[in-house]
Amino acid sequence: MRHPIDPKVDCVFKALLGSEDNRALLIHFLNAVLVDDLPDPITEVEILNPYNERETFSDKLTIVDVKARDATRRLFQIEIQLLVFADLASRILYGWADLYSQQLQSGQDHRELKPTYAIWILDQSLRRDDSAYARRYRMRDDRGYDLIDHGGIWVLELNKFAAAQVETERERWLKFFKEAERFDEATLPDWMHTAEMRQAMSTLNAFSEKEREYHAYQARQEFLRQQRGIQRELHEARAAEEAERQAKEAERRAKEAALQAKEAALAEVERLRALLKQKGA
Repeated sequence: MRHPIDPKVDCVFKALLGSEDNRALLIHFLNAVLVDDLPDPITEVEILNPYNERETFSDKLTIVDVKARDATRRLFQIEIQLLVFADLASRILYGWADLYSQQLQSGQDHRELKPTYAIWILDQSLRRDDSAYARRYRMRDDRGYDLIDHGGIWVLELNKFAAAQVETERERWLKFFKEAERFDEATLPDWMHTAEMRQAMSTLNAFSEKEREYHAYQARQEFLRQQRGIQRELHEARAAEEAERQAKEAERRAKEAALQAKEAALAEVERLRALLKQKGA
């Protein structure tokens, strides 16, 4: 029996793009996302933190991003994030800066630094004021000139991606992450009939069919459900705090307005008394 497997769950995501058996998938994914930004395609990569089933399933705090280096020593980081929290933008920037800075060892010069590319796939909105699902951040001035062309950060928001037809390999991957949980390998849609997508589905099936992997996947799912519950509770608590703060602020302003009105009325009474006194004189 095949159980539905969500490729967005972090342990599955890392098995897809961070395992030695799927090195070709990683190369294909990187070229698909960075096709307009790389001076030349990636042909070979070294996975710096390969997928480790035991570590991924046993440690709820394990790092499940994918880090890799290509033949020209360019660095790549890929991460899936299902929950967007207040400090995520800072975490994204810190992750890129940390990977970029780790290149230099004692005695090495800055000229040895290589471009670093961070790709973040989000299941929720980082920018709710923008309907675009893909954004690229680079080190530029306000006139659009690069300080240095050393990679950047790519953010892809799945909840905003809604392409009905696949026109690029990047769209194929994003559609896979959004929809593959519902697929049956025997009746895949036309756009899934590529070598890479079949290999990706094979990875999902491995989680589905092997009892140990499936139970570990279920445990990870349950952990993520708990995290979503905690996030909702925090959001509701913050909303309640904000509503209380606004109510208190409205009450303060009402009291202040009433006090000002009272003072104005008293001032008017004093003015009228002064006028009457003047006339009486």
